[in-house]
Amino acid sequence: MNIREMLEDQEEKNLSPYAQKSRYTRGRLQEEVPCDIRPAFQRDRDRIVHCKAFRRLKYKTQVFLFPSDDHYRTRLTHTLEVSQVARTIAKSLFLNEDLVEAIALGHDLGHTPFGHSGEATLHRLQPGGFRHNEQSLRVVDVLEREGRGLNLTIEVRDGILKHSKGLGPLVIREEAKKPFTREAEVVRVADVIAYINHDIDDAIRGGVITLDDLPTGCRNTLGETHSQRIDRMVRAVIGETLKTGSMSIELEIEACMVELRNFLYAHVYENARVHEDFEKCSRIIEELYHYFVERPDAFLEEAGYKAFQAPPSACVCDFIAGMTDRYAFNLFEKIFLPMRWKMPV
Repeated sequence: MNIREMLEDQEEKNLSPYAQKSRYTRGRLQEEVPCDIRPAFQRDRDRIVHCKAFRRLKYKTQVFLFPSDDHYRTRLTHTLEVSQVARTIAKSLFLNEDLVEAIALGHDLGHTPFGHSGEATLHRLQPGGFRHNEQSLRVVDVLEREGRGLNLTIEVRDGILKHSKGLGPLVIREEAKKPFTREAEVVRVADVIAYINHDIDDAIRGGVITLDDLPTGCRNTLGETHSQRIDRMVRAVIGETLKTGSMSIELEIEACMVELRNFLYAHVYENARVHEDFEKCSRIIEELYHYFVERPDAFLEEAGYKAFQAPPSACVCDFIAGMTDRYAFNLFEKIFLPMRWKMPV
């Protein structure tokens, strides 16, 4: 018996009947020999952490563009906070932490530069639209490792695809629409808990809102501090799920989470101070998109490709979606702004 098999035996003994055991994974798109040390979902987690798209998250906007303060969140720190919240919930519910972590670390790999403004712009420009959760799946299936993809398990791929909710319900209650695993449901809720709380924290830091602006009822129910609010939400998920046997949140806390989410959309994401900069960023994305779609040779040269592996517009969309904020900004400057004249030496 090798180490992986011993770890799989431990899962059988220690995890909840609701947990997805590594031994019973639905498999991968391409069959491969199992690792003799790492169970399947741990192997997926490692592949995600070591991929290029994960590293680029550190220079992608969460809410605030090009922050000068080192303490604002980026897409990478958001991802890490989602992972931490999800693992706390999963551990308390005796679920598979490796699976939860892999889904959490991979859920935003397809996010565009400039946050949701970039996503909205590509959705408007690209035939068939653009959705970051679908792009995250495309990253791990197709784009990473020079087109070979990461060949992740079905469960991780499903969790990445189904994490996104927008303004939809926090918990999916229709059986037909639920992800394959309880672990994926945990990540979906953890994503909301993380961004609600860290976006409030960053918005207060940036002077966009004050603590007193938050709905009074939510403050009374959840607490006055960042840590109190997270703790109350996490406990509401754990306690109600243990009580009901299905993924649940205490109704009062769920109502507060929805109210805070709506508050963020109205007072932070659409706030003029934040929104005006993203309108400018939207134009950067749009100009780059049209430039490369209309000049395929220029695109191939800039992207370093010998030929198109998909329809040109899809390749341009992939390229732009994968950019960091600063890469997109610098590329726009190089293409569209005049360079200062240099005297010959």
